[in-house]
Amino acid sequence: MAPYLLLVGLVAVERLAELAVARRNTAWSLARGAREYGRGHYPPMVALHTALLLACVVEPLAAPRPFLPALGWTAFALAVAAQGLRWWCIATLGPRWNTRVLVVPGLPLVAAGPYRFLRHPNYAAVVVEGVALPLVHTAWLTALGFGVLNLLLLRVRVRCEEAALADTAPARRAAVPAGDGAL
Repeated sequence: MAPYLLLVGLVAVERLAELAVARRNTAWSLARGAREYGRGHYPPMVALHTALLLACVVEPLAAPRPFLPALGWTAFALAVAAQGLRWWCIATLGPRWNTRVLVVPGLPLVAAGPYRFLRHPNYAAVVVEGVALPLVHTAWLTALGFGVLNLLLLRVRVRCEEAALADTAPARRAAVPAGDGAL
């Protein structure tokens, strides 16, 4: 159990690093006249991602289940791959990456890196990680609960980003808006 708790702790530290990057990038975007979309869904998104990390700790302690190597190691590999995809998104978007949906006027949309292959690659990372991380230690209730709630929230979030796209110049509609970030 100790290695799993360390893993969840490392993911929490990674989330704090993401928030630091997002704060810096928010200042950069706002200084360039960015418009924010979807403020209303942001607090529930933060709460859901915080709850994921807490539940990843609570469920295995409250309902001890054995570590199942085939499931645990596969889930670990998927969680690590999701982190890699997330940081590829962050690196590709540079100062335009954010946990909020911000559109800086006049900037072309990014169609490089993972955005060449997926419209919302960061959300693919969030979906995979949100199910895989709890399953590393057989926390299937957390994986299921987060998975369902996250899909509902992502419906709102993606619609928000698509509305931001529709609100921008026609030339910008071919790719994703700056944002596409998750906590």
